[in-house]
Amino acid sequence: MKRRELAAIGFMTFALFLGAGNLIFPPMMAQQAGENWLIAIGGFLLTAVGLPALTLIVLGRLSSANKLTASLPNWMDRTFWFLVLTTLGPAFVLPRAVTVAYEMGIKPFYHGDGLMMFSVLFCLLTLVLALKPGKLVNYIGKVMTPALIAMLALLVIAALVNPLGSPTDANAVYKAAPTVNGMIQGYMTLDAIAAVAFGWVIIQTIRSTGVKCDKAISYYTLRVAGIYAVLMSLCYLAMGYLGATSSSIAPNSTNGGEILTRYAAGEFGTFGQILLATITLMACLTTTIGLTNANGEYYKNTYRVPFTISATVIMSLTALISNVGLETIIEVSLPAILILCPIAVSLIIAIIFMPKTVSNETRKLSMSQTIIVVIATLFGTIDALNILGKIPASILKELDTWLPLFHAHASWLLPVLATVVISKVIHTTQRRSDVVTQ
Repeated sequence: MKRRELAAIGFMTFALFLGAGNLIFPPMMAQQAGENWLIAIGGFLLTAVGLPALTLIVLGRLSSANKLTASLPNWMDRTFWFLVLTTLGPAFVLPRAVTVAYEMGIKPFYHGDGLMMFSVLFCLLTLVLALKPGKLVNYIGKVMTPALIAMLALLVIAALVNPLGSPTDANAVYKAAPTVNGMIQGYMTLDAIAAVAFGWVIIQTIRSTGVKCDKAISYYTLRVAGIYAVLMSLCYLAMGYLGATSSSIAPNSTNGGEILTRYAAGEFGTFGQILLATITLMACLTTTIGLTNANGEYYKNTYRVPFTISATVIMSLTALISNVGLETIIEVSLPAILILCPIAVSLIIAIIFMPKTVSNETRKLSMSQTIIVVIATLFGTIDALNILGKIPASILKELDTWLPLFHAHASWLLPVLATVVISKVIHTTQRRSDVVTQ
């Protein structure tokens, strides 16, 4: 693969992940972290960038995204992928991206109710671009991403030259433990689960350049993950700086979108509002194209559904659901993603520490991975109920006392790690026993 092609795929990967949520999340956190914003962003990067990059690297080592679940029972395998791609697709993330694109990109300049027309046109444009998956690198990696980076750079350079405020005192949470809380917020971006879906697109794109060898796919995926990690880290640092220096222009803001809007207007006036609207529209468009492509690839490879049909159905559903309302979409679909993210990360952990449980040649059931998924589902459900505020106060107090990492929404982590260690010991003991017997 040529260096130019590799760079284009890396840029494309960055753009696929860079949705509007990735832009508005760090400014809010950095404003709350105040003088400790850089420490908090450091923790944020560990989970918000580190987990997705690690997921891509593992998928590249497997040389195929569907091998992530190849050692699970068939029904569990199919259910996992269906739920992941449905919630990241038409049930949640795609409609959210369309709605956010409208709210931040169009609504500030149009005071009527144009969501329905916008959603149809936006989904139609996404469909047109997604129906040519072989061209993804050309119009995302080589055109849209450089333009997006240039616009972001313009806003950040203006902020560096003319900051509109200075970091204030950190609030109580970020004064006590900025790194830990940054890590928690980074995990809550849920980009680790998005990486599982984008793995379909990235590996297929690498294959389309003529790379067929599994080792070569692993090598190039590693480098693509590195490019993504550098670009996304710089983006988060830049957005964090804007939030940290927004004390005078956007004090007591309720969300990162408000901070960015006021900052852009403060630096450039009306042009700044147009600039931010364009950035948001492009960021949402690259994400919707990537997720539509991931869904289409999955249904084509797994159920032999023609890509054109699946992509058309997905975009039609997205256009329809986008008009339901963002609050309703989040209320219905967020629990599934909050549970699926621990499952996905647990599978990645299992493959890293127990690579022998994955068969790259044929489907081979692994009891260890199955148990790990069950445990991640159980404790992930508890964490999801906690995040959604569905646990009674009396039970909440007991769980906070007796369940490690419950307050960090990661009570699944230690049980999963313990299961991995026990499984590793059992497998090692069995192999030694087999050697002695022979």
